Amino acid sequence: MTGHPAGSRDIVVGIDPDRDWHLALAWASDEAQRRRHPLRLVLAVPSQHDAHHVDDAPGQTALRQVGSDRLEQACDWARDRHPEVNVTGDLLGGFPAPVLGRAAREARMIVLGSRHLSRTAEFFSAGSLVVPVTAQAHCPVVVVGDAEHISQQPPYVVAGIDGSASATAALDCAFDEADLRGAALRVICVWQPPLIMLDDEEAALRAQRTLLSEATAGLSERYPDVHVTHEVFTGHPVEELA
Repeated sequence: MTGHPAGSRDIVVGIDPDRDWHLALAWASDEAQRRRHPLRLVLAVPSQHDAHHVDDAPGQTALRQVGSDRLEQACDWARDRHPEVNVTGDLLGGFPAPVLGRAAREARMIVLGSRHLSRTAEFFSAGSLVVPVTAQAHCPVVVVGDAEHISQQPPYVVAGIDGSASATAALDCAFDEADLRGAALRVICVWQPPLIMLDDEEAALRAQRTLLSEATAGLSERYPDVHVTHEVFTGHPVEELA
């Protein structure tokens, strides 16, 4: 195994007091233990206003108490899962997306539970967290939608790339995760055929394969223990990666 960057930056996980937080917290706790990083639980409590924009003090106090109870319960659960991990909890005022966006400034990564929203709702729903947090965060954002497929042997990580700077950052993170977990890495490009074909399809696919080779060349040398495969799919990137 190759070495991993040292540092004590927290892994931050968002706790939703109204939904089951166990799956996302389990993933974040395991990752904190694996990386030997502190774990910081963040629960945001939005302000409550009446028609005259005056804080509803009793209602706000009740919300903060519920949030505090949920946060304490979650911290205790994480400590029981990994007693060696340094676990802290912060109850912060404000809406979850901007609160977690600010928390991401100094975080090693942000971990969120999935609300399993539709594609349209993820972009336009007031309850969406993934899109606004990802837009603000300058660190990896992990969305835990389901339990890991730990029965898959050998285990593997999937990285989708398109030649952009953000894809380069994602690929770097994917190599690090695969190395840390002893997993293989499948690096995937998805070619979406245009409505009007101006170039030969085979030439377009060759360009995708070249992109894969160039993107992984230096990283394969840095992570020699990670078994890497290159794959080119045809279709819509969201559907193929899912």
